[in-house]
Parts: sequence; C-alpha cells; structure tokens
Amino acid sequence: MVGCLLVLALAYLSLPQTVSSQAAPERVRVPTSFANVHMGPSTGQQVLVLVPRDTVLNVVGRDNEWIQVELSTELRKTGMVMRWYGNEDRGWMHDSTVELIEGQAP
Repeated sequence: MVGCLLVLALAYLSLPQTVSSQAAPERVRVPTSFANVHMGPSTGQQVLVLVPRDTVLNVVGRDNEWIQVELSTELRKTGMVMRWYGNEDRGWMHDSTVELIEGQAP
C-alpha cells in the first residue's frame, strides 16, 4: 500500500505543472457623466457616491440586474460623495449605468 502511494506521488510530481492564475476580475466602466452607487440593489437604497465618467470598477457580485462593485478611497476624491457610511468598500449599481469592459465574459 505504501509503495502504491509512493508511486502515485512520484507520478503526480512528474506531471507538467501549469501555472495557476486566478481569472482577472470582471470590470465595468461608467459611460455617462455620473452613475449612482447605492447601499443595496435597489433605487430605493441610499446613494453612497456619484461615480464620474470613465471610472473603472471591479465587479464583486450580482443580484439580477444589479452589480456590486468595489469602492476605493480614491472615489472620495474623484466622485461626488453623497453619503458615506462606515467606510463601505462596496456598493450597488444598476447594470444599465455601466458597460462591461471589452474582452471579459458577461
């Protein structure tokens, strides 16, 4: 039994190893002059910040037509902060307010 495990381990180690790389995060861009980032996936939720045109954001989640994006501290300087609660690092945008950056799967 130990001999079989040793043979299997050696066989595995002799296989060519591929470099493990994580897929790049999905990213979106704001094509309009400003886009709202809400606390939650609804227009009834408080707006955290207005994100200016051409801002690129990483997508971290989805809820139907709503996209959850990462919020950087840089947005405090470049966006229009409407209401910033406890330093949120994520917010929600309707998918009609952003465009997927080309070369990425939807």
